Amino acid sequence: MQNELVIVLDFGGQYKELIARRIRECHVLSRILPGTTPVEKLKEMNPIGIVLTGGPQSVYLPQSPRCDRSLFELGIPVWGICYGAQLLCHVMGGEVSPCAQSEYGVTSTILDTATGLFKGLDAQQGVLMSHTDQISRLPQGFIGAAHTSSCPYAAVFNEEKRLYGTQFHPEVISTKHGEQMFKNFLFDICHAKGDYTMRGVEKELIESIRAQVADGQVVLGLSGGVDSSVCAALLAKAIPGQAFCIFVDHGMMRKDEGDQIEAVFASGALQFIRVNAQERFLGKLKGVTDPETKRKIIGEEFVRVFEEESEKLRGAEFLAQGTIYPDVVESGANKSATIKSHHNVGGLPKDIRFKGLVEPLRGLFKDEVRILGKRLGLPAFLVNRQPFPGPGLAVRCIGEITKEKLDLLREADAIFREELECSRVKASQYFAVLTDTRSVGVMGDFRTYGYTVALRSVNTTDFMTCEYTKIPHSVLGRTAERIVNEVRGVSRVVYDITGKPPATVEWE
Repeated sequence: MQNELVIVLDFGGQYKELIARRIRECHVLSRILPGTTPVEKLKEMNPIGIVLTGGPQSVYLPQSPRCDRSLFELGIPVWGICYGAQLLCHVMGGEVSPCAQSEYGVTSTILDTATGLFKGLDAQQGVLMSHTDQISRLPQGFIGAAHTSSCPYAAVFNEEKRLYGTQFHPEVISTKHGEQMFKNFLFDICHAKGDYTMRGVEKELIESIRAQVADGQVVLGLSGGVDSSVCAALLAKAIPGQAFCIFVDHGMMRKDEGDQIEAVFASGALQFIRVNAQERFLGKLKGVTDPETKRKIIGEEFVRVFEEESEKLRGAEFLAQGTIYPDVVESGANKSATIKSHHNVGGLPKDIRFKGLVEPLRGLFKDEVRILGKRLGLPAFLVNRQPFPGPGLAVRCIGEITKEKLDLLREADAIFREELECSRVKASQYFAVLTDTRSVGVMGDFRTYGYTVALRSVNTTDFMTCEYTKIPHSVLGRTAERIVNEVRGVSRVVYDITGKPPATVEWE
């Protein structure tokens, strides 16, 4: 079955994945393509709608990304967001110029609710603005559909051509009724049926794996995280008896995690192999402090250990990975800025022997992966497991990695997670970080000089943006007391209250 499709054309905006995700949440398939994609290719894909993303540049500058005017003559509904709205107006003969007063943050906006995009909404809305340019003159045939105190055209449209533009960002949760705007665009303007479901995705992925692998054998690097676990479950269902799962235990897992992973996957339709390689990884990391260098070393060593084990499985021709879309995005794919690298996306040795790469989850968001995992029958504690980076605790242990520091971090992290879970505080992700800072402390009559542990807890719906969790002081106090008393070598505990942006969820 071929799903209805909405194409998201990327002009360098940081929220392009959110746009694609919001569309999928409405049960409509979305695909992200470069803004430079030829119009003829777009026609061939037969989308029911097109969304133009934001971007960091000024549309009136010669080097700014553009699209062909013929895109707006296809008869396909187009919605430009932020830079996309400016691009729409610029290409169609309007004018875009610098703002007399830039707008950032949630801004009170007056909407024309007669416009299809804003159907069913109150006339006054709080929306997220983030722009230094604005539409200053409308193209012929366009009318204004929203304004703020300083922005005359916060939204524009040409309903005859089914072209729409919003200067604000409806894809972020700060725009309170952004979800309804997407529904209006998809169902009232694009006339979508909403035929994209995880049941259909599951069937499609299983068929794709079977078609690619046939009667061959597959080797999966199983970390025990949600992504690789769901990938393993898919392989088990698609090609039972043909998949080997190699769990490379690099010694940087959370407390008792290796044993838990083995308990789940050591039986069933997969062949499970555990490799204890802690000393090997620590040897490679000795003296290394640079975060990216640590990631690259861990990634390459993971592959080397994995290769050595997989060489023993001479019949295995395919490599499977639990890569998901945010991994690709944040590693700098599709001309995005590199925020962090991932061992399963970049930096893999070119001499790897496998003839094919099986990445069934590469186009899915984390929430979709979790839903798929539930459908595949994985236990709830594993499906709902918090995101955990491939390099493990190495990215939460600042500076040089040693066994001593990892042991300290494991214990502190376990205490924090236990206290937060017992308190029933709602948080999306939470963990401890062992900083490379030592500070003076006093225990009894003795002076100490121990490490500082930073606690990190965030709330988010998409992991592209987040806010710190408002943990009660009593919980933080009890956690800090336990860590300094129970974890020898730690003398101070702090709490990170930075959001994303400007920070990332992880420290490295």
